[in-house]
Amino acid sequence: MNRETAAYDYVIVGAGSAGCVLANRLSADPRTRVLLLEAGGKDDYIWVKIPVGYLYCIGNPRTDWRFKTEAQDGLGGRALNYPRGRVLGGCSSINGMIYVRGQKRDYDQWRQLGNPGWGSDDVLPYFRKSEDFAGGAVGEHGVGGELRVEGQRLHWPLLDAIRDAADAAGIVKRDDMTFSDVPGVGYFSVTQRSGWRLSAATAFLRPALRRPNLTVATGAHAERVVFEGKRAVGVAYSQGDARKHARADGAVILAAGAIGSPQLLEVSGIGDAAVLGGLGIPVLHHAPGVGANLQDHLQLRCIYKVTGASTLNERIKTIFGKAAIGLEYMLFRSGPMSMAPSQLAAFAHSSPAVETPDVQYHIQPLSLDRFGEPLHPFPAFTIAPCNLRPRSRGSVHAVSADTRDAPRIHPNYLSDPEDRRVAAECLRLTRRIVAQEPLARYAPREHAPGLQFQNDAELAAAAGQVGATIFHPVGTARMGQDAEAVVDERLRVRGVEGLRVIDASVMPTIPSGNTNAPTMMIAEKGAAMLIEDARR
Repeated sequence: MNRETAAYDYVIVGAGSAGCVLANRLSADPRTRVLLLEAGGKDDYIWVKIPVGYLYCIGNPRTDWRFKTEAQDGLGGRALNYPRGRVLGGCSSINGMIYVRGQKRDYDQWRQLGNPGWGSDDVLPYFRKSEDFAGGAVGEHGVGGELRVEGQRLHWPLLDAIRDAADAAGIVKRDDMTFSDVPGVGYFSVTQRSGWRLSAATAFLRPALRRPNLTVATGAHAERVVFEGKRAVGVAYSQGDARKHARADGAVILAAGAIGSPQLLEVSGIGDAAVLGGLGIPVLHHAPGVGANLQDHLQLRCIYKVTGASTLNERIKTIFGKAAIGLEYMLFRSGPMSMAPSQLAAFAHSSPAVETPDVQYHIQPLSLDRFGEPLHPFPAFTIAPCNLRPRSRGSVHAVSADTRDAPRIHPNYLSDPEDRRVAAECLRLTRRIVAQEPLARYAPREHAPGLQFQNDAELAAAAGQVGATIFHPVGTARMGQDAEAVVDERLRVRGVEGLRVIDASVMPTIPSGNTNAPTMMIAEKGAAMLIEDARR
């Protein structure tokens, strides 16, 4: 079948956190023709703009791919919903808006794993370039960038008490939780502007849309990368009933994320020959690392009932309570409708042997059995630790040559014995925090996982019962110099020409914190590399 054809310098697949940054930076030169392809639609949905709207965007086919994992042995055979953004802005349009960079050791480790130019000192300028920190250019923060980073516009006495309890347990109070290098407890900073979500589409893409050299195609489903020999020359995609081909004279850039990018590589003939052969896909280049090395943060959702505390559970039960919440947001852009999914953060050590914090807490003045289900009828809070540096490794693989078929996602949670040990220690640490005097007036009682779990084996099993993804998949097209690496340190796909991957899939190891800010950093650095290479 004939396809409509158009030519550009760069064709970017995926208008998420990375793709929007790339589109902005690459189109800044008016001589550079850029096409940005997004399978989802425009971000003109009101719940993309209002912070609490993630409740209505996740699981919604308008904004979410609605992926699901394979059944996980480590989670007692449960399969998890696996949200990924399918809209301009990608996951930044439906995520928790939390801005955390991670630790310097994360990026120094990337460099030590064979990726020169990716140490902490190397990446710092790219973090700062994007950022517009409300607190000013203090420490290693940046100002004047497109991405506004602000404090949250809410106050919960219960959260203050949990913060004080963590402090009493030895996790000292801090004002800035952007960095996880040292222990601390405090409120998350968020990617918002005056109480509105600030997605990558709003921050980076919208200011660039007036440029005549930038074309954005929504509803554009990438089908495969087109090659001439072993050089990528474009992308075949469909838009409605039309079949199209975009030629890339400079480079094809995959920015479809840790789930979409490896799938697109595989259907284009780049991947493990055994996997491709099983799908009937001709092998262009044998790359066994494609789809491997999946890493994710597993949160352990511990729930405590309380007495005499205001929580969202009871505030939202009545018409009056809902009206008051809506009125507060309408008048002041504050309160529960401005909330990130988690408000209070803590970084801690799972044991004295750990050099830097390896546990992150996400703490909320609410509780529910599973995401998407109603809040509990009783007052309660959720305090969810996660192992920041899991050793378990999973995979993502295509199930057919058609990118419309959801890939097979197997995170392999808690498969490594060390992860089970850390999970048990996380649950013990949580109980220590909750037992501190500042929380005593609320008489917290453990609802989940339950006090019947005590020894290591029992606690590891409990972790599997209350474990859930915190939506941080990375690493499925990792960079490096070894045979399993998919891209090199300049994010070029090894074994072919003209093709780069620039998104969270290139991370060799998962950062010690939330992954949106590091993904944007990767896009900033990747764009700079492309511009530098084009000038040679």
